[in-house]
Amino acid sequence: MGTALDVKIKRANKVYHCGEILTGVVVITSKDSIQHQGISLTMEGSVNLQLSAKSVGVFEAFCNSVKPIQLINSTVEMVKSGKLPSGKTEIPFEFPLQVKGSKILYETYHGVFVNIQYTLRCDMRRSLLAKDLTKSCEFIVHSPPQKGKPTPSPVDFTITPETLQNVKERALLPKFLIRGHLNSTNCIITQPLTGELIVVNSDAAVKSIELQLVRVETCGCAEGYARDATEIQNIQIADGDICRNLPIPIYMVFPRLFTCPTLETTNFKVEFEVNIVVLLHDDHLITENFPLKLCRM
Repeated sequence: MGTALDVKIKRANKVYHCGEILTGVVVITSKDSIQHQGISLTMEGSVNLQLSAKSVGVFEAFCNSVKPIQLINSTVEMVKSGKLPSGKTEIPFEFPLQVKGSKILYETYHGVFVNIQYTLRCDMRRSLLAKDLTKSCEFIVHSPPQKGKPTPSPVDFTITPETLQNVKERALLPKFLIRGHLNSTNCIITQPLTGELIVVNSDAAVKSIELQLVRVETCGCAEGYARDATEIQNIQIADGDICRNLPIPIYMVFPRLFTCPTLETTNFKVEFEVNIVVLLHDDHLITENFPLKLCRM
């Protein structure tokens, strides 16, 4: 067994807000005593933007990825160079989560073209003959709660062949009537999206009804903007040719890390939409799209 380095954050859920203090311990385990050139702890937070393959040719100025936006970067020296005894050594730390100037700590978000990530990195520098040791640990930042409750924005919808867009041969579509409602498209991220759907009638048998949560990420600068929509999750709410006029509940929990409060900055945007997808037996696919606004309370 060589020398092992680990960073442990005190909070089990690893969730912090701007202004709070991260506490934890750095654990060094070794069977022999260790000579080192100093142990430091670095807190980093950045937004990494990337362009999809279809956009790269359009914006040559971007190369393949836009420069990362640094939100926070600070280093503290925990231990000056010296010697550590054999066995297990624990070094406690307290690190304030604070930004300089007018920078904002955006909420942690793992997307496809936009990635907002915060890490604590511990570095142990050693002599030329021994390899430096590094250990990183991600922590999660939540944006401050919004003041005042979001205004509920219920949406009633009716889907028929006539209401569909992007249809080339409308006359060939089977007749159907689907009604329903979403209780609100202004959503609190910690609460589910809810509503109801009813298949009033359909000439063709229904194969499946699904809820599809979509992220819409926009990256750009003065040269232009690239906007890409990708699926986060897909939930089947009905399977097979369901009874007509039977209310089907719509219920979708927003996944942690893959969603964040709706975000709009000068360089990038993160927005969300939900699709109601109805698949009929003759492979007709009916999709109705609803933009969502997510916030944290």
